[in-house]
Amino acid sequence: MQNLDIRSGFIGVVGEPNAGKSTLINWLVGQKIALTSKKANATRKRMNAIVMYKHHQLIFVDTPGIHQKEKLLNKFMLNEALKVLGDSDILLYIADIRKDIQGYEKFLQLNLKKIPHIVVLTKIDTLKKEEIFKNLQKYERFSDYLDIIPISSTMNINKDILLDTIIKYLPIHPYYFDTEIISTENIKDIYKELIREVLFERLNDEIPYESDIIIEKIQELDDIEKVYAMIITQKDSQKSMIIGKKGKKIKEIGILARKLLENFSGKKVYLELYVKTIPNWTKNRKMLEEIGYFE
Repeated sequence: MQNLDIRSGFIGVVGEPNAGKSTLINWLVGQKIALTSKKANATRKRMNAIVMYKHHQLIFVDTPGIHQKEKLLNKFMLNEALKVLGDSDILLYIADIRKDIQGYEKFLQLNLKKIPHIVVLTKIDTLKKEEIFKNLQKYERFSDYLDIIPISSTMNINKDILLDTIIKYLPIHPYYFDTEIISTENIKDIYKELIREVLFERLNDEIPYESDIIIEKIQELDDIEKVYAMIITQKDSQKSMIIGKKGKKIKEIGILARKLLENFSGKKVYLELYVKTIPNWTKNRKMLEEIGYFE
């Protein structure tokens, strides 16, 4: 195979909160590496996910949803998304097919560099054929996109069509990364996101947004991996709810999170969790830097 046959590039995955960006990433990679949640704004940082497809290398960049909020952490999240708008070879704009087009109109205004993009409409398995066609028509008045592709990760619909379409628009370029890796993230960051997913699943609405995970240490032994992690939250009342009566809730979180870590690592995991209150950490730049934001 000649290098001229190889296409490689960065594909920014953008869209409104809760459109299914992280679910799309996991589906394309074929393994769970990105946090998914039914709650909006779960993703906080960019993540590179690498897909090798027909000898081409596609680097998908998962991003926080495009939104406007005042907390310092939320501003960081918006900046992460905006950076991807300018740094990618091509963009995928992800939208729930059932939603209106206001989010897409906002994206067009933010895409100042006019990076070429494909519209990807998710969750088509929730609609009948005539409803899918009706919702596709909403985009007909736009001429900005390269293509528009309806998909369903749940029903595995149009995966190859999406990947083949992306490849057409990627530059001819040698591989950027080792073909054996699926992400450029370090293991601590992936583990952090997997544990944080369980917080979103198992806790009330407010607590996950005001909590985060710090992986303090990972010990890799021959037959087991030991992971020591701290859950931080803003209020003592939230800490109590995370721990639960007689430690029941944190034990439940630990069991579910350990299963996610084991599924990813392919080996037995010992996970130790504890909780610490850090008031107003989402508004404290120094604390955000220590956690890994604003690097």
